[in-house]
Amino acid sequence: MNQYQQVRSNLIDMLEELDDRLTKITSDVKHEDHPIEQDFAEQVTETENDQVLDALGNSARVEVEKIKQAISRIDAGTYGSCVSCGEAIKPDRLAAIPYTNLCINCAQQQA
Repeated sequence: MNQYQQVRSNLIDMLEELDDRLTKITSDVKHEDHPIEQDFAEQVTETENDQVLDALGNSARVEVEKIKQAISRIDAGTYGSCVSCGEAIKPDRLAAIPYTNLCINCAQQQA
């Protein structure tokens, strides 16, 4: 059994949670539960809220992609190795950011 099966399971759980969050965000931005307000001032507020939700949605989509890549690395047997330098990523870093693909040194260099 792969040593990262529990991590894979946790990543899948994270994907499901993010999928639920994205579904709710999309519903809110499309105003599926309530019509757009008639009052102009309320429309401005709703537009600002939609922009915040859109940014949250974009962030969640990026995270989803990183998680899918991590699952692919687990399946390929390359999980836990830095994609930049090839060194092992420390277990503490993987525990904190399970979808990371960079060791701390490479991540700091890219920042």
